[in-house]
Amino acid sequence: MFEWKKQGLVFDPTKINNKPWLKEFAQAPSVLVFDDFIRVYFSCRPAADENGQYSSYSAYVDLDRKDLFNILNIAEKPTLDLGSLGEFDEFGTYPISVIREKDEIIGYYAGWTRCESVPFNTAIGMAKSDDDGVTFKKMGPGPIISYSYNEPFVMSGPKIRKYNGIWHLFYIAGNKWIIVDGKPEPVYKIRLATSKDGINWKKQNKDLIESVIEVDEAQASPDVFFANGRYHMFFCYRYSENYRGKEKGYRIGYAFSEDLINWTRDDTKAGIDISIDGWDSEMISYPHVFELDGEIYMFYLGNQVGRFGFGLAQLSGEL
Repeated sequence: MFEWKKQGLVFDPTKINNKPWLKEFAQAPSVLVFDDFIRVYFSCRPAADENGQYSSYSAYVDLDRKDLFNILNIAEKPTLDLGSLGEFDEFGTYPISVIREKDEIIGYYAGWTRCESVPFNTAIGMAKSDDDGVTFKKMGPGPIISYSYNEPFVMSGPKIRKYNGIWHLFYIAGNKWIIVDGKPEPVYKIRLATSKDGINWKKQNKDLIESVIEVDEAQASPDVFFANGRYHMFFCYRYSENYRGKEKGYRIGYAFSEDLINWTRDDTKAGIDISIDGWDSEMISYPHVFELDGEIYMFYLGNQVGRFGFGLAQLSGEL
């Protein structure tokens, strides 16, 4: 069993008063390491519009490398523009995962569009930055991974990794909508696509992680880390109904693999759970594991799926 020692809440977007586009939520943190600081990308929201509809933007916060609670800088504007009329990312970009490739920084993100019978649909886009990740530009107006015959909707949650010269994009794919109290709720599972160039992708077309709490368990944020000859995946999962509270809300799970295709799930080893009280006392989700100066850390979300920001945990021992 791993043991994560919680360090506390790092960034609370509700305390930012001068950026109307960054009013609440700091979801799905993703780290890019620089010499003196780390840049943490996340997704945020302005206030709802007159119809009660939200948009989502990508932003970042720079943290002191020697003190991860010392905020050095916050993005002046969204890092990526929303799509144009009718495009897959017209109404939101959430989440984003970044990687360095030579002299560029590449981001993979989920673009959101609104629907009629269900609230939304998503597909995965690609963007590049040539200014050290301050801003990104879309590679094109459409997604690089979209829904297909056996992944019919809700393509989201991309996490990009590169192993042995091959690009690996872990993501989620929806497999059904269920009606709960008269409203549609999505069910999604963790999937994988691979690529030789980061642009053209081959889907594995299989669920990577078995469901344990119920058949319609929803899984998200598959973050994979290689250590000691094994691939470790931390992810989050929830019930399909009434998951916005403590009893059936998000928790963090764990699985391991030797080949990135076949995974053994064992949530008892995850080593982190909700707190007795405070900002993460109802749910924890969207883990992001990273190494910094010889230590292993995890950023994660708390109550209401990151409405009040993300926190930090440090691994005791090794993966």
